[in-house]
Amino acid sequence: MRTNVASRIGRSFPDWELPPKSCAGALGGGTGFIGTALTQLLKARDHEVTLVSRKPGPGRITWDELATSGLPPCDAAVNLAGENILNPLRRWNETFQKEVLSSRLETTQILAKAITKAPQPPKAWVLVTGVAYYQPSLTAEYDEDSPGGDFDFFSNLVTKWETAARLPGESTRQVVVRSGVVLGRGGGAIGQMLLPFRLGLGGPIGSGHQFFPWIHIRDLTGILAHALEASHVQGVLNGVAPAPTTTNAEFAKALGAALGRPAFIPLPSMVVQAVFGQERAIMLLEGQKVVPRRTLATGYQYSFPELEAALKEVVA
Repeated sequence: MRTNVASRIGRSFPDWELPPKSCAGALGGGTGFIGTALTQLLKARDHEVTLVSRKPGPGRITWDELATSGLPPCDAAVNLAGENILNPLRRWNETFQKEVLSSRLETTQILAKAITKAPQPPKAWVLVTGVAYYQPSLTAEYDEDSPGGDFDFFSNLVTKWETAARLPGESTRQVVVRSGVVLGRGGGAIGQMLLPFRLGLGGPIGSGHQFFPWIHIRDLTGILAHALEASHVQGVLNGVAPAPTTTNAEFAKALGAALGRPAFIPLPSMVVQAVFGQERAIMLLEGQKVVPRRTLATGYQYSFPELEAALKEVVA
């Protein structure tokens, strides 16, 4: 049966733009790289999708409307909203840090509050955070039960973010997907890497020894759809590929090979710190070995478990 992923509320509509009567979920942050891909996947699975965004428009509700009018009857809610932390055009200062926090915490709080107050709360509530929850290490291995979330700005951000999403009671199934670096055409990390690599100027970042937890966009959206549709899925899932752990240097070599270009010119740590600031540069210069133990245990089957095949699809 065809379902609808969100319903517009709090405004009048012309006859040709009548809002759906119910929804399978409200999708926050659906206009970005991941949200666009998830919307396409859900529509392909015969779900109608309405986005929660800052601007009104066909197939959308605004965050203000959601906050004031509440959540219509929905089967699920998803939040992907958040300012791009690694935007190289933004200085890592107090103003931008507040934007990074508020863009995640406030949208999550609005959706969580709307779910809590809904007369018919959704069956599932899915939030995408990040593997920055786990402390960078050259030796430790982290699964979904590993400790973290308390050692720097980014880990504390994930803790606050996931706490903001927490709902009282058990009427709504709650899932958190901690995503690695997302690889896909037309956006994400690859979008900023391709030009230097195509020119033969690519290479590892810093030492290259740091782990590089990654996932193909098709698998991240696949995990999200799996979390929405499978009633047994709940709790934290690591959104990373199950392939043998990849270092940054190995990733650079594989990307160069996929493009048929050399990839041995390193990007010095000092340059990264100069562009992104010392605190933010940690996200690029250090990494975590993260495994999707619980994700695999839920029965999700990856489309791109291996890096070479994932990169071949991305750069094709």
